[in-house]
Amino acid sequence: MTPKVSRPQIAAVTILSVLALAAGVGLAAAFGDLNMSARGMNMTGEGMPGMNMGSGGTDMSGNASGTQNMPGMNMGGGNTNTGAAAPAPTPVGELPDTPLQTPTRMGDLVMPPGMIMTKTMNMEAMRDMAAVDLTQVRFTAPASARGDQTLAPQVVGGVKVFNFETSLIRWNILKGVQVAAYAVNRQVPGPRLQLTQGDRVRINVKNNLPESTTIHWHGLIVPNNMDGPADVTQKPIAPGETFTYEFTVNQAGTYFYHSHKNPDRQQGLGLYGALLVAPRGGVAQPQADIDYPLQLQEWLQRDGYTFPAMIMEGALPNFFTINGKAYPETDIIRMRVGQTVRLRFVGSNNNFVHPMHVHGGPFEVVARDGETLRESARYLADTVNVGPGQRYDVIWKAREKGIWLIHCHIPHHTTNDNVEEQGGGGLTMRIQVT
Repeated sequence: MTPKVSRPQIAAVTILSVLALAAGVGLAAAFGDLNMSARGMNMTGEGMPGMNMGSGGTDMSGNASGTQNMPGMNMGGGNTNTGAAAPAPTPVGELPDTPLQTPTRMGDLVMPPGMIMTKTMNMEAMRDMAAVDLTQVRFTAPASARGDQTLAPQVVGGVKVFNFETSLIRWNILKGVQVAAYAVNRQVPGPRLQLTQGDRVRINVKNNLPESTTIHWHGLIVPNNMDGPADVTQKPIAPGETFTYEFTVNQAGTYFYHSHKNPDRQQGLGLYGALLVAPRGGVAQPQADIDYPLQLQEWLQRDGYTFPAMIMEGALPNFFTINGKAYPETDIIRMRVGQTVRLRFVGSNNNFVHPMHVHGGPFEVVARDGETLRESARYLADTVNVGPGQRYDVIWKAREKGIWLIHCHIPHHTTNDNVEEQGGGGLTMRIQVT
């Protein structure tokens, strides 16, 4: 049933509504500003931080607008019709301070600064990316220690026997800069194996790491059960246990060994080494006066913690080494004019392609991935792109006296934590020619 409304009631409501509207207009006139120009709204570019409606244009009243920018937003700076200048940058004093990134904690793990952590992140994956547990370190290498030291074998019944011990150590990559490293025989890179094609070898690997490991013989043709991939061709070597690899070396050239258990972590923390095989007697090979392998690696060290360097948020490297040292602590190759050096670039690194360049004239590329190139296939170059796992052998001739550089041609990779020292850093070496 619809209620009845009388005429007097309708009139009363109408009069009250008109009075309320008149009161609102009066209050606005008394206390507000009804001027709706751009100047009244301060849209001339003179004081609305966080927005730029376009310098060099016009305001809403048709007047030329100011040229100052509104920091944080550009709605079309510069008048393209008049060719006006682009908006000026935000004054330095108005910029926010950069927050400092530090390592963070996830349970008992220390994670790299800036790493993106989500609730779906697998705990095993986080352990691979976490910092080395410094409480597990039992040895600190002296600052003078060098990696890639040739390991002499014992010969037992015609078999060359080598003993490896993997362990966690502190390793000096620069004066005053140490990393926590996964090492073989307490050196980074691990000891060099110098073999001859046809050798029968036996390598006893004693694992003293805080986690299980294996060793893979990169590029060599070996029996499948000696190949090294953990959980594929063998049970991982548990901490405290020993595994023996035995095989005949049927190839000649530049090879290397590395961990094949969580290699993104273990190889990235230094568990690798050179394996150089000379051809059988009478087999011709490119000749040089000096032979020098260069094993390349990336490192991530922040606030005293060492993390495995990876191509992902927060895990990018800030140090780079050749044979375990960053320039200016890398070796110096000493030569005389007319001499040649065989540089064996080894991609023991995990993450980047390193374009390795030599000053002082081109070199001849004579071998790739352990395979000697036919003379007709060899070529001159001054830079080779060495990717993870790749090897290039090049022969460079000393043409002029002086100091000639070997270095990666990615400038960031020739710095130490983004800083140059004595004209370089990281993946840089010197050849001294007299």
